[in-house]
Amino acid sequence: MLNLYTHPFDVAGADGFHEECGVFGIYGHAEAAALTALGLHALQHRGQEAAGIISYDGRQFHVERHIGLVGDNFTKPSVIGRLAGDNAIGHNRYSTTGAPVLRNVQPMFAEFVGGGFAVAHNGNITNARTLQRDLQKRGSIFQSTSDTETIIHLIATSRRVPLVERLIEALLQIEGAYSLVALSEKKMIGCRDPLGVRPLLLGDLDGAHVLASETCALDIIGARLVREVEPGEMVVVTEHGIDSIKPFPQMKPRFCIFEHVYFARPDSVIAGSSIYESRKRIGRELAREAPADADLIVPVPDSGNPAAIGFAEESGIPFELGIIRNHYVGRTFIEPSDSIRHMGVKLKHNANSAILKGKRVVLVDDSIVRGTTSLKIVEMVRDAGASEVHMRIASPPTTNPCFYGVDTPEKAKLLASRMTIAEMTDFIRVDSLAFLSIDGLYRAVGEEGRDALAPQYCDACFTGEYPTALTDQEQKGGVRQLSLLVEAG
Repeated sequence: MLNLYTHPFDVAGADGFHEECGVFGIYGHAEAAALTALGLHALQHRGQEAAGIISYDGRQFHVERHIGLVGDNFTKPSVIGRLAGDNAIGHNRYSTTGAPVLRNVQPMFAEFVGGGFAVAHNGNITNARTLQRDLQKRGSIFQSTSDTETIIHLIATSRRVPLVERLIEALLQIEGAYSLVALSEKKMIGCRDPLGVRPLLLGDLDGAHVLASETCALDIIGARLVREVEPGEMVVVTEHGIDSIKPFPQMKPRFCIFEHVYFARPDSVIAGSSIYESRKRIGRELAREAPADADLIVPVPDSGNPAAIGFAEESGIPFELGIIRNHYVGRTFIEPSDSIRHMGVKLKHNANSAILKGKRVVLVDDSIVRGTTSLKIVEMVRDAGASEVHMRIASPPTTNPCFYGVDTPEKAKLLASRMTIAEMTDFIRVDSLAFLSIDGLYRAVGEEGRDALAPQYCDACFTGEYPTALTDQEQKGGVRQLSLLVEAG
């Protein structure tokens, strides 16, 4: 269920992958809301459209949901002051289902017979439309177009009594990917889908329990990483401690490999591995697979930086910041007239001509999606005087959309799905173009290579092999499921 909403002027990169979402929760701390805001600030890279926090003070829930960045909405003392309580959960949003309007901002909240319940999730429910139609036929009235609301209605219609059992029953009906945090009057709950496609971590801050999408959110509040929530695990936090439940059929994990390439923040640690070091290894693999005779290695900032460092280290070619990024351009900078719309990339990037002039340059980027931004970057570097421009991509060609919580274009709009590498080379006007191989990517993240029979990661955007059913897409005739869940042996 990809969102086809188009921003009027997405300076941050309409051509690139849009991040997914970030979740955070803390249970048992007097400054729960303020700490949640800090956690969301650290996770801002995972979603910039909207943010929300829901807290509970022992008597009632308090809700603040806003369009825009965390820092624009949650730094005012008056806002945090309205979020009383020792328990809170929060969410950063980039829409993959539903338009970016306030009614779709998470966490979502409902009053059940047993009390209030809030939930936020990172991922995408690939049978949400099908479930929503069935629920609507039974009388459910949806207040949003977000797939997250489906979880609330499935809980509401469950005939089980304990809340945890109702949530489990709801999640057993869901297909796709999810890492969620939830808050009731007595519990905070964290859960990952059986494949563990999206990350979720458990931390500790002076005895308060923390849930977060990445370790950088623990770092900002001074929390200690306890462990990752396991694929298919539900952790239930109460005043008595933490219970671990594994209510789902055991599956072979398929963590999203693109977290290593792009999504996670470089200073985060996933599965004990530094994302920054993984990206440098990706760059080194790329240099071995696709060397270039050049004078400079230049990253397309900021996502290309670590891979470019690795490429430079392996090749022995100097690393230079030949492109400077403007960090003060947001997603809604201005609503441009047609006469200035062509500025596009230059609002975000500018060529460092003093470095580039007369040089043979290798540009290193994390991916090519539609190719339009790559074309403009290459044109900019040539205009700055580069004598040759080569491009190296720190991932395999992106040939398929993601249906697991990442907003990607439909297949026909992905450059690599309709062009050969030679055709793409001509399209973006580079002297040479090469992508990291799928096995090279797997080697960079610590595997010997990709197991074709039982892939270790979700890599559907590169291979088209989706690890779960895609019921809504299949009903539309838009995609065919290429691989089924594999039970762990």
